[in-house]
Order: sequence, then C-alpha cells, then structure tokens
Amino acid sequence: MKKISIGGQAVLEGIMMKGKDSYALSIRKPDGEIEVEVTDYVSFNERCHTTKIPIVRGVIAFVESLYIGLGTLMRSSEFMEDEEEKNKKSSTKVENDLKKENDPKKSEKKEKDDGDKAYIIGTLVLSLIFAIGLFMLLPAFISNLLYKVTDRHWIVNLAEGLIRMGIFLLYVLVISKMPDIKRTFMYHGAEHKAINCMEAGDDLTPENVLKHTRFHRRCGTSFLFIVMFVSIIVFMFVKTDVIWLRLLSRILLIPVIGGISYEFIRYAGARDNVVSRILSAPGLWIQRLTTKEPDLEMAEVAIKSVEAVIDWREYVRCVREDSFED
Repeated sequence: MKKISIGGQAVLEGIMMKGKDSYALSIRKPDGEIEVEVTDYVSFNERCHTTKIPIVRGVIAFVESLYIGLGTLMRSSEFMEDEEEKNKKSSTKVENDLKKENDPKKSEKKEKDDGDKAYIIGTLVLSLIFAIGLFMLLPAFISNLLYKVTDRHWIVNLAEGLIRMGIFLLYVLVISKMPDIKRTFMYHGAEHKAINCMEAGDDLTPENVLKHTRFHRRCGTSFLFIVMFVSIIVFMFVKTDVIWLRLLSRILLIPVIGGISYEFIRYAGARDNVVSRILSAPGLWIQRLTTKEPDLEMAEVAIKSVEAVIDWREYVRCVREDSFED
C-alpha cells in the first residue's frame, strides 16, 4: 500500500470521508442505525494531471472540496426529517417506480440528479458570495476609511487583515453556541480522532479513537486561518485608496490566495519540523473552537466512513511495520 492522506468533514449527525478515488458519507439515523453511502470520485487534478502544478492544484482542490462538502451537508440534512415524512417519500418512490416500469419515456432520475446538481451549484455560488462579502470585501471597505487619517498603505492593509481575522473568529465563536453546530463540532472532533488513530498505527475501535487528539494539521479550519494570513501578505502589494479598485483586487486575488494557502497546508501536513509546527500552530489553536470531544457513538460513525474509503487494517499494518510503497 502507498501512503495516502484522507480527509473529511463533519455534517449533520454524521461524517464524510474522502479517499483517493471515492468519498463516503456516514449518518447516524434517528433510529440509531448508521447508514453509509459511498460515491466514486476522481478529482480533476488526477484526471488532468495537474497535481504537480503548485497553486493551480490548490485552487482546483479548494473548489472541489466546497462542492463535495456542500453536497454531503445537504444530503445529511435529509436524514433529519421526521420518520412520517420519510415513509411518505418512500411510498411515493415505490409508486413512481411502478409507473416507470410501464413508462416508455426515459426515467426522471437523470432530471432529478441534474436538478440536485444545479441546486448545489446555486447554493455554492450564494455561499461564496456571502463569504466573500463578509470576510473579504467588508474588511477592505472598513479599513479603507483609515486613508482619511493616514496615507501609509501597509498600515491600512495590516488593519484590514486584523479586521478580517477578528470577523472570522467572532463568526466561529457565535455559531459554536448553536446546539446543532455544537454536535457538528463534536463529529468534527471524531473525524480528526479517527484519522489520527489510523495514522498513529492503532486499530480503529471506538475506544482507541477517543484516546487520540481532536486536532489535526490538515484541517479546513487551519486552511482558513492560513488564508487570512496569506491574504495580508498578498494584499500588501496592492497599493490603492480607490475603493472600487481595492474591492475588485480582493475578488480577483482570491484564487491566488487559495492556491498559495493550499501549498502551505500541504507542506505543514506532510512534514514534522519547526517550520511546519509554526505554520500549524494558529490553526490548531482555532480548532479548539471548531472541534469538541465526541462520544463513542460518534467515533463509530467516523470509523464507518474511514473503512468505506480505505483498507485501514492494511494501512495500520504498514504504519507499524514502516512498509509503505514508495
């Protein structure tokens, strides 16, 4: 086995894990059972051989992560419906299936799938607009007011970066108080613990999983903090007090910032040295807000997601014997 890195995301009452060529969504249903859905998926970077192009691969990976993450989050919300509503949908599905058996036309499934994809893309676009407005444009607009008292661009850009980080931390702190988000953050902790357990060479049992740390260097929270930090550096080279040019530059440079940030987090996640520890430290600190200690049932869900995308037993054996293929 070659040494690979898997990553995931917490969703409503579940966890999504992404492996090399598939991702799995595991949900704890209201009746207590764990349902696992596996989707085959080959990234654009793999298909088009862009995995070795710095920054470009980061932009592509970021967009794909957003698409998959939003899709699995929306899928998980379906399991939160009442059992009665689910039964109605199940009955309707059976009736539709019986009708389709005698229907000479093409199945409506493709139309539904296309509609779901369009909905996901539309929601993704709106989410990006909200995020760009709140975390990129608003800090730029507020900091631009400082030009009334100073003409030093570096002061204004530094203030913008600090405002951006403040808004981000306040946002995370506020949503962490919501009950549903608290449980999601617990699943986030379970996701990290399961990956840490496997990468440490321990068997994936609920008890073993809970023994490991809930913090991980490759976490998306760390990525977002790196984005904040990189944006300060990049925007230092943009020197203008014309507000529309300032806001436009923030939008146009987002792919560059995302690509550079990806390289930072990729480096920090693959190495254990002084530089990687320094790069990881702020993100690990913020994970104290975005991860919580999970329970055994959440650990079970995490294990189901891991074993659906990778042979963890073989992986653990290779860790113990240091026998990964080059």
